[in-house]
Amino acid sequence: MIDLSKLTTETRNNKTMNLDELSIDKVLELMNAEDQTVPTSIKKALPEITKAVEKIVSSFQNNGRLFYMGAGTSGRLGVLDAAECVPTFGTDPQMVQGLIAGGEKAMTLAVEGAEDSKELGENDLKTRDLTNKDTVVGIAASGRTPYVIGGLDYAKSVGANTVSLACNDQAEISDHAEVAIEVPVGPEVLTGSTRLKSGTAQKMVLNMLSTVSMVGIGKVYKNLMVDVKPTNAKLVERSKRIIMQATECDYETAGKAFLDADQNVKLAIVMILTDLDKNEANLRLREAHGFVRKTIRGGKN
Repeated sequence: MIDLSKLTTETRNNKTMNLDELSIDKVLELMNAEDQTVPTSIKKALPEITKAVEKIVSSFQNNGRLFYMGAGTSGRLGVLDAAECVPTFGTDPQMVQGLIAGGEKAMTLAVEGAEDSKELGENDLKTRDLTNKDTVVGIAASGRTPYVIGGLDYAKSVGANTVSLACNDQAEISDHAEVAIEVPVGPEVLTGSTRLKSGTAQKMVLNMLSTVSMVGIGKVYKNLMVDVKPTNAKLVERSKRIIMQATECDYETAGKAFLDADQNVKLAIVMILTDLDKNEANLRLREAHGFVRKTIRGGKN
C-alpha cells in the first residue's frame, strides 16, 4: 500500500470543499487566488535553483547534456521545455532532452504502470548513453515517483549531476539527488490534480533552469534570443527585429546582414557591431565561446 496521506499535493483544500456548488466566477476566483501562491513558494527555493543552474551550465560547457525525467504531467512538462530550447536557443535536439515514463505514447495517453518502474527510468538513460558530463533533472510533483528515482540513482552511479524537483516538503526524490528543489504549493483546488498548482510551479522552475542556463553559455545578448532559429516566416521577421534591436540599425540593414550571415542572427549582429566580414566575425565568436558581449569588446559597443 502506498501511503499518500503525508503528501500535501494529495490533501484536500479547505477553501474548495464545496467546489461543485460554486458559481463559475467564484471557482475562477479561487483558482486564481491559489495560483498566486506559487511564485512565493518558488522564491524560497531560489538558492537550490541557483545550484541546479550552475550544474547545468557546467554540463553544457563540457559538451554534456541536460535530461528531464518525469511521469504524467511532470514528464510532459519536461518534454515541452526540452523541445522549446531548439527554436528559442538554436540548440541541437540532443542537448536538452525530455524523457517521460512510457515513451512518446505517454505524451497523449496514460501508459499504465510505467511510472512505477525504477528499471524503466534507468534503462531510458542507458539508451541515451548517459555520461558524467550530463545533468539529470528528475521531476515529480509527489516527490516519490519510482521511474524518476531509478533514473536519478543510475545518473549518480555514472557520475552525472543530479537535480530533483518536487512539490512536497521532504520529498523522497530529494534523497536521490545532489540538488533538491522543493516547491510545496499546498493542496490543489481539485484534490490530487497536480496538473494545477504543482504543474504551474514545475513549469516556472523549468523555465528558470533552461533559460538561465542558456544565458550562462552565451545564447543571449542583452535580453535578446540571438540564437533563435528562423524556421518560419514569423521567426524570420523576429530575427530581423532582434538584429535591429541589438544594433539599433534600420530594417534594410538588418535584412542584408541577416542574409549575408546565412540567416545566423548572432553572426549578423557581430558583423554589424564590429564591421567585420562573416569569416572574421565567425572566428571572433568562436574565440569568445559564443558570447556576443565578449566578441564586441573594443568594437562599437
